[in-house]
Amino acid sequence: MAQAHRWLLTRDFSLMWWSQVLSQVAEGISKLALLWFVYAVTGSPLKTTVIGLLQTLPPILFGPFIGVIVDRLPKKAILIGSDVARGLLIGLIPCLVSIENFTVGSLYVLTFLFGVATAVFVPTLSSAVPFMVARPQFTAANALLQSTTSLGIIIGPAVSGLGIAFSGSQDVLCLNALTYFASAACLLPIRLRATEEVADAGVGWKPFIRHLLEGLRYAFLTHRTLLILIVLASIYTFGSGAFTTLFPVFGRQLLGLGPVEVGYLWSWLGVGLLLSSLGLIRLSEWDLNRRLVAITVSCVLAGLALVGLTWTNDFRIAAVCVTCIGIGFGAWTPIAWGIIQELAPSGMVGRVMAVYTAMATATSMAGMSVFGWMTESFGSVASMIGIGGVIFLLAMGTAWFGQRIGDAKMAEAGKEV
Repeated sequence: MAQAHRWLLTRDFSLMWWSQVLSQVAEGISKLALLWFVYAVTGSPLKTTVIGLLQTLPPILFGPFIGVIVDRLPKKAILIGSDVARGLLIGLIPCLVSIENFTVGSLYVLTFLFGVATAVFVPTLSSAVPFMVARPQFTAANALLQSTTSLGIIIGPAVSGLGIAFSGSQDVLCLNALTYFASAACLLPIRLRATEEVADAGVGWKPFIRHLLEGLRYAFLTHRTLLILIVLASIYTFGSGAFTTLFPVFGRQLLGLGPVEVGYLWSWLGVGLLLSSLGLIRLSEWDLNRRLVAITVSCVLAGLALVGLTWTNDFRIAAVCVTCIGIGFGAWTPIAWGIIQELAPSGMVGRVMAVYTAMATATSMAGMSVFGWMTESFGSVASMIGIGGVIFLLAMGTAWFGQRIGDAKMAEAGKEV
């Protein structure tokens, strides 16, 4: 147990990690089942992106308000409630609706409500990290949490693809509810360190709005570093959100794959994310400039792999490219979350993370719309090259950000001398 705690940092964080493994596997299963169901019924890449858009709307609409709630209410209760809600929405409701009545429209409604539950869960999870691990472990903790996403992508889509092929997407969604409930059960024993109280935590709309404005001001005005980070995150999600949402379409159009093969290929994206996460655990105590260099290099790798994916119809080469894309995509989130957790006071992390998520998901939504239209109008090759260009732009922006921080450090050192 002691060795496990060293690897997973603390007892409470290890429970959180196992919970996230189950939750991310469940999400991986659900995501492919949802996307494949809609594409099989409609045959439209643009309509398929509606699933992704509906999941990104809640953080945009409610993100800053959710941030205030996260900073004011017990985080453990929010995490458990979110998992239970997702299990009910994505599993039990499809079980109770007959196939004849289970329309694409009803699926869209469930997807939106599921997105609300996820919008509450994500900033709560990130803001809980400072209450489970020490400050030098923030990047490592975020990388370990991202590794659960990787495991979910490796296991979930493969299981989902087999389930769709042999039983159907509705049965897959129905059985998947149990995984979310198991995830919630893992969270029951965790103990978070005493949290910092929100200053003047009164009851009513006035204190609520005041805390909301404090979060917005802190994210956009107080720290220029946070503002730049939010802008770069928006570029990242503009490209990565479009790629993951349209992945089944790319697999079918570029490689002629069925649901099982798309699930396997999607699992290789998870392998790349996992490799990136394991590497970032070792970089936890690197200074900010070196961590940004790691992001720059990984983005260049992902951009090259995205362009390379348009030049092959061989599954093995495609799997290598997708793995490289996963490695490239995997560096951003753990490092960005760690920077926010380091800069923001513990009682402000939820609000800053909610603003960060709202802005990032807004551009993700834009990316899904733009590249969904581009795929339908000009084909998958043009869309894939466009996504690669966005990732190259992120690499240049991150390199500039790192240079800016390096110059600021040299200026401070000169003043001290």
